[in-house]
Amino acid sequence: MSQDRQDPEAYQRQVEKIRESYEERKAAANREKGLIAVFTGTGKGKSTAAFGMALRAVQHGMKVGVVQYVKGAIATAEPDAFARFGEQVEWHRMGEGFHWITQDAELDRRAAAKAWEVSQQLMARPDVGLIVLDELIVALRLRQLEEPMVLEALQRKRADQHVVLTGRGASKELIELADLVTEMKMVKHHYRAGIKAQPGIEF
Repeated sequence: MSQDRQDPEAYQRQVEKIRESYEERKAAANREKGLIAVFTGTGKGKSTAAFGMALRAVQHGMKVGVVQYVKGAIATAEPDAFARFGEQVEWHRMGEGFHWITQDAELDRRAAAKAWEVSQQLMARPDVGLIVLDELIVALRLRQLEEPMVLEALQRKRADQHVVLTGRGASKELIELADLVTEMKMVKHHYRAGIKAQPGIEF
């Protein structure tokens, strides 16, 4: 039996301390602003987390824009799922595929440049409340885009607009600029056990 179960009063003091700490943090967090959120790391779930945010935004009546870099050429379920929301979600699949599939650096740079143009257009629109730039971080890491240009645009974004970036290898500069950074860590992956990509899990 745990110590908490042995001593109900000690447990009560512990949870009350947690509650008080939570209430203090909640009271101190009294501002609203458009966030720059980063989901990075080697683990699975970066894009999934970003699309979860997009779903919440849609439920709150916000217009959402999605631009898929790099893996945009790969068919996944999300565009069709979000298409059910009609004009409330604007989806752009711009990538040509992973660089080790295309094996054409110039093609990848052109695709990233076109995707960035669309991203800037979405960021300039007053009706778009949340933007997902899926795998943009990978495009930056592979030098398909100039990072200083992207960082400057993020700094100049509308004050109430949320921008969510995904991909492995976020730079120190991007992490410093962001308001929210989560690093996914791969602890175990079914690929390594010989289990293939499956509907609902990978695509």
